[in-house]
Amino acid sequence: MPWPLYLALKQLFPTGRRFPFFTFMSGLGVAVGVALLHVATSIMGGFGHEIRRMIVDTQGEIQVVSRANIQNPAEIMAQVRAIEGVAGVTPVVRGVVMVMHRNVPAYPMIQGVDLATVGEVFHLQRYLVRGSLDDLDDDSVILSTKLAIELGASVGSQLEVYTPLIIDRMGRDEVLLPRVVRVAGLLQIGHDQLDRSTIITTLRTMQELYGSGDSVQALNVRLAPGVDEFEMVRKINPVLPWEMRAQTWFETNADFQSIVKFEKYMVFFLLTFIVIVAALSIMSSLLISVVRKTREIGLVGALGARGLHVAVCFCTQGFVLGLVGTGLGLALGQAVLHFRADIVRVVAGLTVGEDVFQQFYQFVDLPSHTLASDVVIIAIGSVLASTLAGVLPAWRAARLKPVEALRHE
Repeated sequence: MPWPLYLALKQLFPTGRRFPFFTFMSGLGVAVGVALLHVATSIMGGFGHEIRRMIVDTQGEIQVVSRANIQNPAEIMAQVRAIEGVAGVTPVVRGVVMVMHRNVPAYPMIQGVDLATVGEVFHLQRYLVRGSLDDLDDDSVILSTKLAIELGASVGSQLEVYTPLIIDRMGRDEVLLPRVVRVAGLLQIGHDQLDRSTIITTLRTMQELYGSGDSVQALNVRLAPGVDEFEMVRKINPVLPWEMRAQTWFETNADFQSIVKFEKYMVFFLLTFIVIVAALSIMSSLLISVVRKTREIGLVGALGARGLHVAVCFCTQGFVLGLVGTGLGLALGQAVLHFRADIVRVVAGLTVGEDVFQQFYQFVDLPSHTLASDVVIIAIGSVLASTLAGVLPAWRAARLKPVEALRHE
C-alpha cells in the first residue's frame, strides 16, 4: 500500500482508539445528504412512474384523437391495428354526468368502453375489487370505490344517470328521463382523484347518453412490449385522415408531466446543498488538522516526502470520507424507502391525518421508483465533492516547508 494512502487511513481510523469524532461527523454529514437525495429523487421519480403506469394501463401508450367525433372507428382501428408493433386498439367515449343514489348526487367522469376490445388496452379486471367484468352490460356501470362510498352505493345498487342531453332536449320542449343503471362492480385504480370520480360503462350506453350515434371520441392504442411510443406515432400518423392525429401518453399529459419532472429537478438541486455543506465541513476539519499536525507534516517532509505526497494524503482523506459516507447514505436511504409506508402513516397520523394526506398527494400509497442513473449521479457527485473538499487543505499542507513546520509551536 502506498504510504500516503496508509497515512491517510491511519489519520482517519487510528489504531487502538475509539472511533474518531472527526471521522464520524464528517462521514455522517455526507451520509445524511446522500440519503436525503436518494429518498427525494426516488419519491419524485415514483410519482412520475406511477402516473405513467396508470395512464398506460387505462389509456394505452398512444391515443388517436380527432377535431370532431370519429365517425368510422372500425375502419380506422383496422388501419392502426395493421401496423407492426400495435398490440391492441379500442374506441372510447368520455363525458361528465350527474349520478344520484338515494338523493345523494355526484358529478363524476364517465367512460364508455367496447367490451370486445377493451381488454387489449385497459386491463379492467385487474383493478376490480368487487364484481366481474362479465356482469357489465348496457344497463349497468362500474363505480370507483370512493365514489361508491360517497354515494352510499354498492354492487347491485340502482343509480339514476342524468346527462347534458337532458338540457338539450328541454330546449326543444322534450322530456328525457334519467337512465337507471345497476352497479355491476367496484374498481380501485390507486389514484385518489380517479377513485373518487370514475364510472365505467359500455360504449353503446355512453353513446346513447350523449346522443353520439356510432361515433367515438378517440382510439386508445396499446403497443407491444419494448416498442417506442414516439417512433410509433410517426408510423401511425401517415395512415390517419388529415383531421386525426396520434399522440403519446406524454403529449396528452404534457403539462402535468413537465411539472412533476421540474419538481424532481428542483428538489435534487436544493438538496444538493446539503452535500455541499457536508463537503465544506470536511474541508474545515481537514484545515484544522493541517494546523494541528504542522510539525508532523514537517517531519514527513524532512524524511524525504514531496509536497505532492502530502497533498495526496489529505485528498485521500476527503475521498475516503466521501466514499464511506456515500455508501452509508445510500444504505440509509434504501432503508427509509423500504419503510416509507410506515413512516408516512406515522407522520400523517401526527399531523394532517392519513385521509388528508392521500387526498393532497392523490396516491393511496406513497410511490417510489429508483433510477440507476440517479444513484450513479448522486454517488459520483458526493464522492467528487468530498474529494475536492480536501484540495485546499492538501494545497496548504503541500506548501509547508519542513524546517519552518518543525519549528512550529
